[in-house]
Amino acid sequence: MDKYGLIGYPLGHSFSVTYFNEKFQSENIDAEYVNFEIPRIEDFMEVIDENPDLRGLNVTIPYKEQVIPYLDELDKDTAKIGAVNVIKIIRQGKGKVKLVGYNSDIIGFTQSIEPLLRPHHKRALVLGTGGAAKAVYHGLENLGIESTYVSRTKRSNDVLTYQELTPEVMAEHTVIVNCTPVGMYPKVDECPEIPYDRLTSDHLLYDLLYNPNETLFMKKGRMHGSMVKNGLEMLLLQAFAAWGIWQR
Repeated sequence: MDKYGLIGYPLGHSFSVTYFNEKFQSENIDAEYVNFEIPRIEDFMEVIDENPDLRGLNVTIPYKEQVIPYLDELDKDTAKIGAVNVIKIIRQGKGKVKLVGYNSDIIGFTQSIEPLLRPHHKRALVLGTGGAAKAVYHGLENLGIESTYVSRTKRSNDVLTYQELTPEVMAEHTVIVNCTPVGMYPKVDECPEIPYDRLTSDHLLYDLLYNPNETLFMKKGRMHGSMVKNGLEMLLLQAFAAWGIWQR
């Protein structure tokens, strides 16, 4: 029986375990999906060596960047992002294993936001600077949209702070993507500190969060006539993309 799984730490109830095991059951696929909760990245190769039936892995926090030195190859977009959330395990015989890293977040996000884009959506603000933000930044770049990161602290000249979101910046950047955990359950009364009063019906607000279904960030956008979307479809599309990668 083929095996697939998730590495990360800590791992509570994961979307991937439920999604893939339900998929395997409903489609009569002879496979199982398990969590590999490893307290340190040094344990990664042990997982590969001790599970000869393992064909693919998802990667979650805190290992999306830490796992890269253990891989033999990165796909082009993934190399740009510098964060991996899917590993294809190729068994080459005689105990040889090839590990290839991908980022299905970029695929899921791109497919999810593309139908919402209009001709005036030329520039975006990406809230956050972590692995998910990097995937969003490069996904937007692939769609021809120029993006700027927004962070709470000044990191470099090409990263804006929330205090630097002037009326001009808000008018120019009509796509805003929240890649931070601000507003996630249970802290549903919080939202990123952008000037919401500068939002218009030209703006598109996309929140990678999906719990709650409508975050405060989205509610405030809707109040100003902006188009809003949460991250549930992206989550499903990135899982679908991961399966596609493993089946190639």
